[in-house]
Amino acid sequence: MKVGDHVRFLSETGGGVIAGFQKGNIVLVEDEDGFQIPTPANEVVVVKQDDYSMGKMISEKIDQQEKAAEHSQTELKDNSRSVKAILADGMDEMEEEEPEDPSQGEITYQRPAEERKGGNKLSAYLAFVPENAKDITNTDLKVYFINDSNYYLQYACALPEGNSWNLKSQGEVEPNTKVLLEKIPHSAVNTLTKVAFQLFAYKRDKAFVLKPAVDVVLRIEPVKFYKLHTFSENLFFDDPAMLLTIVENDETEKPLDLDPKKLKKELYKEAARKVRADEAQKAEGQSKRIRTKDDGTLVVDLHASALLETTAGMNSADILHYQVDYFKSVMEDNKKKHGQQIVFIHGKGEGVLRQAVIHELNYRYKNCRYQDASFQEYGYGATLVTIK
Repeated sequence: MKVGDHVRFLSETGGGVIAGFQKGNIVLVEDEDGFQIPTPANEVVVVKQDDYSMGKMISEKIDQQEKAAEHSQTELKDNSRSVKAILADGMDEMEEEEPEDPSQGEITYQRPAEERKGGNKLSAYLAFVPENAKDITNTDLKVYFINDSNYYLQYACALPEGNSWNLKSQGEVEPNTKVLLEKIPHSAVNTLTKVAFQLFAYKRDKAFVLKPAVDVVLRIEPVKFYKLHTFSENLFFDDPAMLLTIVENDETEKPLDLDPKKLKKELYKEAARKVRADEAQKAEGQSKRIRTKDDGTLVVDLHASALLETTAGMNSADILHYQVDYFKSVMEDNKKKHGQQIVFIHGKGEGVLRQAVIHELNYRYKNCRYQDASFQEYGYGATLVTIK
């Protein structure tokens, strides 16, 4: 018995077409008006189907039933049975099992991992996503591992405990996907200081370039979890997130734990480099402000435009103080060079800078002789000083 078979009722007149089946051995018989009548399977009989011999047998059984109905007052013999009983015995053989739902079977097909252009360089990140970005000082955090490459990644994540580490999470992440590692309650945020990651990369069902294993320790600053600007827009989440780089474009994040001696050496080298750079910059600045004549005379231009790159934010008094300080620095550098001659170009103007220079010579550098410099070379705006 199957959907589409024509059936008739055994206990009453009428019939229809089988429209479906229900639990409890119930068939839905659809009559001519389109109504579906739930009926026990042993109360109906197929009258039309593809199997000719079966249809003939059922037709004969129905004819016997109709004849029996016409002689309902006739008693049955001791060995005789009703048509209904006879048909009921063969009901199990006539019923067909409901076809299995293919969606309930085991799925053996796996969709190939999607690859993207530029994804053959390893990139992986640790992401912290606040559940409520509007209440950043009280919200819990979701922690994700992001595989932004065309490789499968086997990962192991560990947290420190004294001088040892405890495995926190481990697994495989498909290419170009992210997985939720855990949800951290706000009360546990301050305990996050370090996290270690080890990664192993490969591809399935295709050739690939071997990548070195990744072994890094990331430092986490808990105070950042309380600052809104720490969480920013990104390509991996709709919400703001804080991303820590594990590996990017095959470049592994620098390890946290460094050799103290090596670190000290690097710091000394950096400090020495900075000192040399400052001295070179100072010398370059001096060369622009001071020139030496063929006879050894130094020529120093005290104009603000020669000493300062810009005078923005400075008033006249500030500029004058700077010019006088520079004059004194030149004198201090040369005060022990007996016989050294220095020309200070101060300009004519209102004579304020010239008066300040003369004042310093009279009270601070009394052992030096001064006079107006050559008018032909410098006009009225220069003073020649000779160190004694």
